[in-house]
Amino acid sequence: MAEQVLRTLMRTTDLIVAGFFSPAAVAAVGLADIYARFPLRFGIGIGDGAIALSSQDTGADATANRDQAVTQALLLGLLGGIPFVLFGLLLNESAIAVLGALAEDGAMAQVIEYGSTYLLLVMVSAPAIHVNFIAARSIQGTGDTKTPMYVNGAVNALNILLTVGLAFGVGPLPELSVIGIAAATALADGLGAVTFLAIIGSSASDIQYVRPRRFVIAKQLVLISWPRIAEGVSEMIAEFPFNAILLAFGTEVNAAYHIGRRMYQQVASPLGRGYGVAANILVGQSLGEGDSSVAYYYGLAATGLSVLTVGGLCAALFVFAERFVLLFTRDPATVEYATGFAQAYAIAALLIAAYIVLAGSLRGGSETLTPFIARLVGTFVFLLGFTYVVGVELGYGVVAAYLAVILDFVFRVAYLAVVYYRRRWVDRGTSMMTERGSLEGSSQDD
Repeated sequence: MAEQVLRTLMRTTDLIVAGFFSPAAVAAVGLADIYARFPLRFGIGIGDGAIALSSQDTGADATANRDQAVTQALLLGLLGGIPFVLFGLLLNESAIAVLGALAEDGAMAQVIEYGSTYLLLVMVSAPAIHVNFIAARSIQGTGDTKTPMYVNGAVNALNILLTVGLAFGVGPLPELSVIGIAAATALADGLGAVTFLAIIGSSASDIQYVRPRRFVIAKQLVLISWPRIAEGVSEMIAEFPFNAILLAFGTEVNAAYHIGRRMYQQVASPLGRGYGVAANILVGQSLGEGDSSVAYYYGLAATGLSVLTVGGLCAALFVFAERFVLLFTRDPATVEYATGFAQAYAIAALLIAAYIVLAGSLRGGSETLTPFIARLVGTFVFLLGFTYVVGVELGYGVVAAYLAVILDFVFRVAYLAVVYYRRRWVDRGTSMMTERGSLEGSSQDD
Protein backbone atom coordinates (compact mmCIF):
# COMPACT_ATOMS: atom_id res chain seq x y z
CA MET A 1 0.00 0.00 0.00
CA ALA A 2 2.84 2.36 0.85
CA GLU A 3 4.36 1.61 -2.54
CA GLN A 4 1.07 2.38 -4.29
CA VAL A 5 0.58 5.63 -2.35
CA LEU A 6 3.96 6.88 -3.53
CA ARG A 7 3.33 5.76 -7.11
CA THR A 8 -0.04 7.47 -7.33
CA LEU A 9 1.34 10.54 -5.58
CA MET A 10 3.90 10.78 -8.35
CA ARG A 11 1.15 10.77 -11.02
CA THR A 12 -0.92 13.19 -8.96
CA THR A 13 2.04 15.55 -8.80
CA ASP A 14 2.20 15.47 -12.60
CA LEU A 15 -1.37 16.78 -12.86
CA ILE A 16 -0.96 19.33 -10.08
CA VAL A 17 2.17 20.76 -11.72
CA ALA A 18 0.47 20.77 -15.13
CA GLY A 19 -2.44 22.67 -13.58
CA PHE A 20 -0.11 25.58 -12.81
CA PHE A 21 0.30 26.16 -16.54
CA SER A 22 -3.21 25.81 -18.04
CA PRO A 23 -6.23 23.47 -18.48
CA ALA A 24 -4.69 22.57 -21.86
CA ALA A 25 -1.56 21.34 -20.08
CA VAL A 26 -3.68 19.17 -17.76
CA ALA A 27 -5.58 17.74 -20.73
CA ALA A 28 -2.28 17.13 -22.56
CA VAL A 29 -0.83 15.13 -19.67
CA GLY A 30 -4.10 13.22 -19.30
CA LEU A 31 -4.37 12.38 -23.01
CA ALA A 32 -0.71 11.38 -23.30
CA ASP A 33 -1.17 9.22 -20.22
CA ILE A 34 -3.82 7.21 -22.08
CA TYR A 35 -1.20 6.05 -24.55
CA ALA A 36 1.45 5.78 -21.83
CA ARG A 37 -0.76 3.25 -20.07
CA PHE A 38 -0.32 0.80 -22.98
CA PRO A 39 3.26 -0.10 -21.99
CA LEU A 40 2.12 0.12 -18.39
CA ARG A 41 -0.58 -2.48 -19.07
CA PHE A 42 1.91 -4.72 -20.87
CA GLY A 43 4.26 -4.56 -17.91
CA ILE A 44 1.43 -5.21 -15.45
CA GLY A 45 0.21 -8.14 -17.58
CA ILE A 46 3.56 -9.91 -17.69
CA GLY A 47 4.09 -8.94 -14.06
CA ASP A 48 0.84 -10.66 -13.09
CA GLY A 49 2.02 -13.79 -14.86
CA ALA A 50 5.30 -13.56 -12.97
CA ILE A 51 3.70 -13.03 -9.56
CA ALA A 52 1.27 -15.92 -10.09
CA LEU A 53 4.05 -18.36 -10.94
CA SER A 54 6.43 -16.88 -8.38
CA SER A 55 3.93 -17.15 -5.52
CA GLN A 56 2.70 -20.61 -6.47
CA ASP A 57 6.22 -22.00 -6.92
CA THR A 58 7.35 -20.37 -3.68
CA GLY A 59 4.51 -22.12 -1.84
CA ALA A 60 5.41 -25.40 -3.55
CA ASP A 61 9.15 -24.88 -2.88
CA ALA A 62 9.85 -25.21 -6.63
CA THR A 63 12.56 -22.54 -6.72
CA ALA A 64 14.10 -23.70 -10.00
CA ASN A 65 10.79 -23.21 -11.80
CA ARG A 66 10.38 -19.82 -10.11
CA ASP A 67 13.78 -18.63 -11.34
CA GLN A 68 12.90 -19.76 -14.87
CA ALA A 69 9.59 -17.89 -14.73
CA VAL A 70 11.11 -14.64 -13.50
CA THR A 71 14.00 -14.68 -15.97
CA GLN A 72 11.72 -15.38 -18.91
CA ALA A 73 9.22 -12.75 -17.79
CA LEU A 74 11.94 -10.07 -17.66
CA LEU A 75 13.12 -10.99 -21.16
CA LEU A 76 9.54 -10.74 -22.45
CA GLY A 77 9.27 -7.31 -20.84
CA LEU A 78 12.46 -5.98 -22.42
CA LEU A 79 11.58 -7.25 -25.90
CA GLY A 80 7.99 -6.06 -25.57
CA GLY A 81 9.18 -2.51 -24.95
CA ILE A 82 10.72 -2.08 -28.40
CA PRO A 83 7.43 -1.48 -30.32
CA PHE A 84 6.42 1.19 -27.82
CA VAL A 85 9.71 3.01 -28.27
CA LEU A 86 9.15 3.07 -32.04
CA PHE A 87 5.59 4.30 -31.54
CA GLY A 88 6.78 7.20 -29.43
CA LEU A 89 9.45 8.18 -31.93
CA LEU A 90 7.27 8.01 -35.03
CA LEU A 91 3.62 8.58 -34.08
CA ASN A 92 3.60 10.74 -30.96
CA GLU A 93 2.08 13.87 -32.50
CA SER A 94 -0.59 12.19 -34.60
CA ALA A 95 -1.56 10.00 -31.64
CA ILE A 96 -2.52 13.06 -29.58
CA ALA A 97 -4.12 14.88 -32.51
CA VAL A 98 -6.53 12.05 -33.29
CA LEU A 99 -8.09 12.34 -29.82
CA GLY A 100 -9.13 15.91 -30.56
CA ALA A 101 -11.16 15.10 -33.64
CA LEU A 102 -14.39 16.21 -31.97
CA ALA A 103 -12.93 19.41 -30.51
CA GLU A 104 -12.24 22.79 -32.07
CA ASP A 105 -8.84 23.10 -33.74
CA GLY A 106 -7.87 26.15 -31.72
CA ALA A 107 -8.61 24.43 -28.43
CA MET A 108 -6.39 21.47 -29.31
CA ALA A 109 -3.31 23.24 -30.65
CA GLN A 110 -1.61 23.66 -27.29
CA VAL A 111 -2.79 20.25 -26.11
CA ILE A 112 -1.10 18.59 -29.10
CA GLU A 113 2.10 20.56 -28.58
CA TYR A 114 2.43 19.59 -24.93
CA GLY A 115 1.01 16.07 -25.24
CA SER A 116 3.15 14.88 -28.15
CA THR A 117 6.42 15.75 -26.41
CA TYR A 118 5.24 14.22 -23.15
CA LEU A 119 4.25 11.03 -24.97
CA LEU A 120 7.59 10.77 -26.79
CA LEU A 121 9.63 10.85 -23.59
CA VAL A 122 7.40 8.41 -21.72
CA MET A 123 7.30 5.86 -24.56
CA VAL A 124 11.08 5.81 -24.88
CA SER A 125 11.21 4.54 -21.30
CA ALA A 126 8.77 1.65 -21.99
CA PRO A 127 11.34 -1.19 -21.52
CA ALA A 128 12.23 0.26 -18.12
CA ILE A 129 8.54 0.48 -17.17
CA HIS A 130 8.13 -3.21 -18.02
CA VAL A 131 11.15 -4.25 -15.98
CA ASN A 132 9.97 -2.25 -12.97
CA PHE A 133 6.58 -3.94 -12.81
CA ILE A 134 7.78 -7.45 -13.64
CA ALA A 135 10.70 -7.39 -11.21
CA ALA A 136 8.60 -5.89 -8.39
CA ARG A 137 5.81 -8.44 -8.87
CA SER A 138 8.30 -11.32 -9.05
CA ILE A 139 9.93 -10.32 -5.77
CA GLN A 140 6.53 -9.78 -4.14
CA GLY A 141 5.53 -13.30 -5.16
CA THR A 142 8.23 -14.70 -2.87
CA GLY A 143 6.59 -12.90 0.06
CA ASP A 144 9.07 -10.01 0.09
CA THR A 145 6.96 -6.87 -0.34
CA LYS A 146 9.39 -4.54 1.43
CA THR A 147 12.18 -4.52 -1.16
CA PRO A 148 9.90 -3.29 -3.99
CA MET A 149 8.52 -0.69 -1.59
CA TYR A 150 11.98 0.63 -0.78
CA VAL A 151 13.07 0.77 -4.42
CA ASN A 152 9.86 2.24 -5.81
CA GLY A 153 9.53 4.59 -2.86
CA ALA A 154 12.96 6.10 -3.49
CA VAL A 155 12.43 6.22 -7.25
CA ASN A 156 8.99 7.84 -7.00
CA ALA A 157 10.23 10.39 -4.46
CA LEU A 158 13.02 11.29 -6.89
CA ASN A 159 10.44 11.51 -9.67
CA ILE A 160 8.35 13.98 -7.68
CA LEU A 161 11.35 16.17 -6.91
CA LEU A 162 12.51 16.11 -10.53
CA THR A 163 8.98 16.88 -11.77
CA VAL A 164 8.79 20.05 -9.72
CA GLY A 165 12.42 20.97 -10.38
CA LEU A 166 12.38 20.47 -14.16
CA ALA A 167 8.91 21.95 -14.68
CA PHE A 168 9.66 25.21 -12.86
CA GLY A 169 13.43 25.36 -13.18
CA VAL A 170 14.23 25.06 -9.48
CA GLY A 171 17.87 25.71 -8.58
CA PRO A 172 20.33 24.63 -11.29
CA LEU A 173 17.70 22.64 -13.19
CA PRO A 174 16.35 24.03 -16.50
CA GLU A 175 12.75 25.25 -16.75
CA LEU A 176 11.05 22.78 -19.12
CA SER A 177 7.34 23.11 -18.14
CA VAL A 178 5.32 20.05 -19.29
CA ILE A 179 8.40 18.53 -20.96
CA GLY A 180 10.06 18.49 -17.54
CA ILE A 181 7.22 16.38 -16.13
CA ALA A 182 7.79 13.68 -18.75
CA ALA A 183 11.59 13.85 -18.49
CA ALA A 184 11.37 13.26 -14.74
CA THR A 185 9.21 10.18 -15.28
CA ALA A 186 11.57 8.72 -17.90
CA LEU A 187 14.66 9.27 -15.77
CA ALA A 188 13.07 7.78 -12.66
CA ASP A 189 11.77 4.71 -14.51
CA GLY A 190 15.21 4.06 -15.98
CA LEU A 191 16.88 4.27 -12.57
CA GLY A 192 14.28 1.95 -11.05
CA ALA A 193 14.78 -0.69 -13.75
CA VAL A 194 18.55 -0.75 -13.30
CA THR A 195 18.14 -1.06 -9.53
CA PHE A 196 15.69 -3.96 -9.74
CA LEU A 197 17.85 -5.86 -12.23
CA ALA A 198 20.86 -5.42 -9.95
CA ILE A 199 18.94 -6.65 -6.88
CA ILE A 200 17.71 -9.83 -8.58
CA GLY A 201 21.24 -10.54 -9.81
CA SER A 202 22.66 -10.19 -6.28
CA SER A 203 22.54 -12.20 -3.06
CA ALA A 204 19.91 -9.79 -1.70
CA SER A 205 17.19 -11.67 -3.61
CA ASP A 206 15.98 -15.26 -3.32
CA ILE A 207 15.46 -15.17 -7.09
CA GLN A 208 18.40 -15.82 -9.40
CA TYR A 209 18.86 -15.39 -13.15
CA VAL A 210 19.03 -18.64 -15.12
CA ARG A 211 19.38 -19.61 -18.74
CA PRO A 212 15.86 -19.74 -20.27
CA ARG A 213 15.17 -23.30 -21.35
CA ARG A 214 11.70 -24.43 -20.22
CA PHE A 215 9.11 -23.76 -22.92
CA VAL A 216 6.19 -24.86 -20.73
CA ILE A 217 6.89 -21.98 -18.34
CA ALA A 218 7.06 -19.45 -21.18
CA LYS A 219 3.78 -20.84 -22.48
CA GLN A 220 2.10 -20.47 -19.10
CA LEU A 221 3.43 -16.94 -18.70
CA VAL A 222 1.79 -16.01 -21.98
CA LEU A 223 -1.45 -17.84 -21.14
CA ILE A 224 -1.75 -16.02 -17.82
CA SER A 225 -0.52 -12.66 -19.08
CA TRP A 226 -2.41 -12.14 -22.34
CA PRO A 227 -5.90 -11.71 -20.81
CA ARG A 228 -4.42 -9.24 -18.31
CA ILE A 229 -2.75 -7.29 -21.11
CA ALA A 230 -5.92 -7.44 -23.22
CA GLU A 231 -7.91 -6.32 -20.19
CA GLY A 232 -5.88 -3.15 -19.89
CA VAL A 233 -5.68 -2.54 -23.63
CA SER A 234 -9.45 -2.88 -24.06
CA GLU A 235 -10.00 -0.27 -21.38
CA MET A 236 -7.48 2.04 -23.03
CA ILE A 237 -9.11 1.58 -26.43
CA ALA A 238 -12.48 2.50 -24.93
CA GLU A 239 -10.94 5.59 -23.36
CA PHE A 240 -10.09 7.02 -26.78
CA PRO A 241 -13.73 7.58 -27.81
CA PHE A 242 -14.65 8.28 -24.18
CA ASN A 243 -12.12 11.11 -24.00
CA ALA A 244 -13.25 12.30 -27.42
CA ILE A 245 -16.82 12.53 -26.10
CA LEU A 246 -15.64 14.50 -23.07
CA LEU A 247 -13.61 16.81 -25.31
CA ALA A 248 -16.78 17.44 -27.30
CA PHE A 249 -18.38 18.60 -24.05
CA GLY A 250 -15.40 20.96 -23.61
CA THR A 251 -11.67 20.94 -22.80
CA GLU A 252 -12.57 21.79 -19.20
CA VAL A 253 -14.73 18.65 -18.94
CA ASN A 254 -11.89 16.46 -20.18
CA ALA A 255 -9.43 18.04 -17.76
CA ALA A 256 -12.01 17.62 -14.98
CA TYR A 257 -12.34 13.90 -15.70
CA HIS A 258 -8.61 13.33 -15.34
CA ILE A 259 -8.53 15.37 -12.13
CA GLY A 260 -11.53 13.58 -10.61
CA ARG A 261 -10.17 10.15 -11.41
CA ARG A 262 -6.71 11.07 -10.19
CA MET A 263 -8.20 12.14 -6.84
CA TYR A 264 -9.79 8.73 -6.35
CA GLN A 265 -6.57 7.01 -7.43
CA GLN A 266 -4.58 9.00 -4.88
CA VAL A 267 -6.97 8.74 -1.92
CA ALA A 268 -8.50 5.25 -2.16
CA SER A 269 -6.86 3.27 -4.95
CA PRO A 270 -3.55 2.46 -3.15
CA LEU A 271 -5.39 0.52 -0.46
CA GLY A 272 -7.38 -1.54 -2.94
CA ARG A 273 -4.32 -2.27 -5.04
CA GLY A 274 -2.30 -3.21 -1.97
CA TYR A 275 -4.96 -5.65 -0.83
CA GLY A 276 -5.19 -6.98 -4.39
CA VAL A 277 -1.48 -7.76 -4.55
CA ALA A 278 -1.56 -9.28 -1.05
CA ALA A 279 -4.51 -11.49 -2.01
CA ASN A 280 -2.72 -12.56 -5.20
CA ILE A 281 0.36 -13.59 -3.21
CA LEU A 282 -1.49 -15.37 -0.40
CA VAL A 283 -3.89 -17.20 -2.70
CA GLY A 284 -1.04 -18.31 -4.97
CA GLN A 285 1.17 -19.49 -2.11
CA SER A 286 -1.73 -21.34 -0.47
CA LEU A 287 -2.50 -23.15 -3.72
CA GLY A 288 1.18 -24.04 -4.02
CA GLU A 289 1.00 -25.52 -0.52
CA GLY A 290 -2.06 -27.54 -1.60
CA ASP A 291 -4.56 -25.79 0.70
CA SER A 292 -7.38 -24.51 -1.52
CA SER A 293 -9.76 -23.75 1.37
CA VAL A 294 -7.25 -21.32 2.91
CA ALA A 295 -6.69 -19.78 -0.52
CA TYR A 296 -10.44 -19.20 -0.87
CA TYR A 297 -10.64 -17.66 2.61
CA TYR A 298 -7.76 -15.25 1.93
CA GLY A 299 -9.56 -13.86 -1.12
CA LEU A 300 -12.78 -13.24 0.79
CA ALA A 301 -11.03 -11.78 3.83
CA ALA A 302 -8.95 -9.40 1.72
CA THR A 303 -12.05 -8.26 -0.17
CA GLY A 304 -13.97 -7.51 3.01
CA LEU A 305 -11.04 -5.68 4.58
CA SER A 306 -10.50 -3.62 1.44
CA VAL A 307 -14.13 -2.48 1.25
CA LEU A 308 -14.21 -1.69 4.96
CA THR A 309 -11.08 0.48 5.01
CA VAL A 310 -11.69 2.21 1.68
CA GLY A 311 -15.19 3.24 2.81
CA GLY A 312 -14.08 5.89 5.27
CA LEU A 313 -11.67 7.50 2.83
CA CYS A 314 -14.31 7.64 0.13
CA ALA A 315 -16.81 9.32 2.43
CA ALA A 316 -14.26 12.07 3.07
CA LEU A 317 -13.53 12.32 -0.64
CA PHE A 318 -17.22 12.78 -1.44
CA VAL A 319 -17.81 15.45 1.21
CA PHE A 320 -14.65 17.46 0.56
CA ALA A 321 -14.43 16.85 -3.19
CA GLU A 322 -14.40 20.52 -4.19
CA ARG A 323 -11.63 21.36 -1.73
CA PHE A 324 -9.48 18.56 -3.11
CA VAL A 325 -10.15 19.71 -6.68
CA LEU A 326 -8.83 23.18 -5.84
CA LEU A 327 -5.41 21.61 -5.33
CA PHE A 328 -5.33 20.88 -9.07
CA THR A 329 -6.96 23.89 -10.68
CA ARG A 330 -8.68 27.21 -9.98
CA ASP A 331 -10.52 27.39 -13.29
CA PRO A 332 -14.23 27.72 -12.28
CA ALA A 333 -15.68 25.49 -14.99
CA THR A 334 -13.07 22.79 -14.47
CA VAL A 335 -13.63 22.87 -10.70
CA GLU A 336 -17.37 22.31 -11.13
CA TYR A 337 -17.02 19.34 -13.46
CA ALA A 338 -14.09 17.81 -11.56
CA THR A 339 -16.10 17.90 -8.33
CA GLY A 340 -18.81 15.84 -10.03
CA PHE A 341 -16.33 13.27 -11.29
CA ALA A 342 -14.61 13.05 -7.89
CA GLN A 343 -17.93 12.38 -6.17
CA ALA A 344 -18.88 9.76 -8.75
CA TYR A 345 -15.59 7.95 -8.15
CA ALA A 346 -16.07 8.26 -4.38
CA ILE A 347 -19.38 6.38 -4.69
CA ALA A 348 -17.88 3.79 -7.05
CA ALA A 349 -14.77 3.33 -4.92
CA LEU A 350 -16.30 0.66 -2.67
CA LEU A 351 -17.13 -1.39 -5.75
CA ILE A 352 -13.71 -0.72 -7.24
CA ALA A 353 -12.04 -1.93 -4.03
CA ALA A 354 -14.00 -5.19 -4.15
CA TYR A 355 -13.30 -5.64 -7.86
CA ILE A 356 -9.54 -5.14 -7.53
CA VAL A 357 -9.18 -7.66 -4.70
CA LEU A 358 -11.46 -10.30 -6.23
CA ALA A 359 -9.53 -9.98 -9.49
CA GLY A 360 -6.22 -10.27 -7.63
CA SER A 361 -7.44 -13.38 -5.84
CA LEU A 362 -8.48 -15.01 -9.10
CA ARG A 363 -5.12 -14.16 -10.66
CA GLY A 364 -3.41 -15.89 -7.74
CA GLY A 365 -5.09 -19.01 -9.08
CA SER A 366 -3.86 -18.25 -12.63
CA GLU A 367 -7.39 -17.16 -13.65
CA THR A 368 -6.97 -13.96 -15.67
CA LEU A 369 -9.64 -14.45 -18.35
CA THR A 370 -12.59 -13.71 -16.04
CA PRO A 371 -11.35 -10.24 -14.97
CA PHE A 372 -10.72 -9.49 -18.64
CA ILE A 373 -14.33 -10.30 -19.57
CA ALA A 374 -15.64 -8.25 -16.64
CA ARG A 375 -13.61 -5.21 -17.62
CA LEU A 376 -14.40 -5.58 -21.33
CA VAL A 377 -18.17 -5.61 -20.81
CA GLY A 378 -18.13 -2.99 -18.06
CA THR A 379 -15.97 -0.59 -20.03
CA PHE A 380 -17.61 -0.83 -23.44
CA VAL A 381 -21.23 -1.34 -22.44
CA PHE A 382 -21.42 1.01 -19.46
CA LEU A 383 -18.53 3.50 -19.35
CA LEU A 384 -18.49 4.14 -23.09
CA GLY A 385 -21.89 2.96 -24.36
CA PHE A 386 -24.00 4.46 -21.59
CA THR A 387 -22.14 7.79 -21.74
CA TYR A 388 -22.60 8.08 -25.49
CA VAL A 389 -26.26 7.03 -25.65
CA VAL A 390 -27.46 8.97 -22.60
CA GLY A 391 -24.98 11.83 -22.69
CA VAL A 392 -24.79 12.55 -26.43
CA GLU A 393 -27.82 10.98 -28.09
CA LEU A 394 -30.29 11.79 -25.31
CA GLY A 395 -28.60 15.07 -24.44
CA TYR A 396 -27.93 14.61 -20.72
CA GLY A 397 -24.30 15.61 -21.15
CA VAL A 398 -21.60 15.04 -18.53
CA VAL A 399 -24.10 13.73 -15.94
CA ALA A 400 -24.26 10.50 -17.94
CA ALA A 401 -20.51 10.07 -17.54
CA TYR A 402 -20.82 10.43 -13.75
CA LEU A 403 -23.41 7.64 -13.63
CA ALA A 404 -21.51 5.44 -16.11
CA VAL A 405 -18.48 5.34 -13.80
CA ILE A 406 -20.64 3.72 -11.11
CA LEU A 407 -22.55 1.29 -13.35
CA ASP A 408 -19.28 0.01 -14.84
CA PHE A 409 -18.13 -1.40 -11.50
CA VAL A 410 -21.55 -2.63 -10.40
CA PHE A 411 -21.37 -5.12 -13.24
CA ARG A 412 -17.71 -6.02 -12.70
CA VAL A 413 -18.13 -6.91 -9.03
CA ALA A 414 -21.30 -8.95 -9.59
CA TYR A 415 -19.67 -11.01 -12.35
CA LEU A 416 -16.42 -11.70 -10.48
CA ALA A 417 -18.26 -12.60 -7.28
CA VAL A 418 -20.17 -15.39 -9.03
CA VAL A 419 -17.02 -16.80 -10.66
CA TYR A 420 -15.02 -16.65 -7.43
CA TYR A 421 -17.77 -18.45 -5.52
CA ARG A 422 -17.78 -21.36 -7.99
CA ARG A 423 -14.03 -22.00 -7.34
CA ARG A 424 -13.14 -23.29 -10.78
CA TRP A 425 -10.03 -21.13 -10.57
CA VAL A 426 -8.67 -23.56 -7.96
CA ASP A 427 -8.61 -26.37 -10.53
CA ARG A 428 -6.96 -24.11 -13.11
CA GLY A 429 -4.15 -23.08 -10.79
CA THR A 430 -3.55 -26.64 -9.61
CA SER A 431 -3.50 -28.08 -13.12
CA MET A 432 -0.97 -25.50 -14.33
CA MET A 433 1.33 -26.24 -11.38
CA THR A 434 1.06 -29.94 -12.17
CA GLU A 435 1.90 -29.29 -15.84
CA ARG A 436 5.15 -27.50 -15.03
CA GLY A 437 6.09 -29.94 -12.24
CA SER A 438 5.90 -27.47 -9.36
CA LEU A 439 3.71 -29.59 -7.08
CA GLU A 440 6.51 -32.14 -6.86
CA GLY A 441 8.82 -29.37 -5.64
CA SER A 442 11.27 -29.66 -8.54
CA SER A 443 11.55 -28.65 -12.17
CA GLN A 444 11.11 -31.05 -15.03
CA ASP A 445 12.63 -30.86 -18.46
CA ASP A 446 10.37 -30.03 -21.39
